[in-house]
Amino acid sequence: MKAMILAAGRGERLRPLTDSTPKPLLEVRGKPLIVYHLEALHKAGFNEIVINLSWLGEQIQTRLGDGSAFGVSIEYSEEVEARETAGGILQALPLLGERFVVINGDVFTDYDFAALPAADHLVHLVLVENPPHNNAGDFSLDGVVVGNEGSPRYTFSGIAQYHRSFFDGLAPGKQALAPLLRSAAARGQVIGELFHGDWVDIGTAERLRGLNG
Repeated sequence: MKAMILAAGRGERLRPLTDSTPKPLLEVRGKPLIVYHLEALHKAGFNEIVINLSWLGEQIQTRLGDGSAFGVSIEYSEEVEARETAGGILQALPLLGERFVVINGDVFTDYDFAALPAADHLVHLVLVENPPHNNAGDFSLDGVVVGNEGSPRYTFSGIAQYHRSFFDGLAPGKQALAPLLRSAAARGQVIGELFHGDWVDIGTAERLRGLNG
């Protein structure tokens, strides 16, 4: 199975750090954030990686190359203008398989990707306890069924496994992922799990400093 790392975002809330450095190359404890993802994916047996690029993407491509230094093979999906999450995945679909894993390039986590289920399903989301900046959560979880209503509610970690048919009928261009997930959850088509390990959304300079402090 292939994996995709979303790395095209501008990182507005991290400015001025991201004025000259793409968000996935910001360092956490002496190592670029995206390198942690490559190492974790390789350890779990995901050796074919797709990375989408836009803002300062050439820096990411120069730093990672073909991935051989990390024991993986990397293909790049270059976006002239960032297409948001779902739009970026849709553009990269020709490089991905029938089922694939996607991880946001701006989260820091020790999630074990080998724990993802092997069964065929439309969407599997990894949820986490709500951080202070998202205390209302995103989705409910009843057993393994992800929903929009009910409590308790949890935060989407930015880690998910998809069947490519989830993106059927989506028009090319900018497209956010959250509305698609909510619609699928309303139809009972999304399953998930609650992850209790380390996870931080590197959305602000303050959170980055907290990890490096």
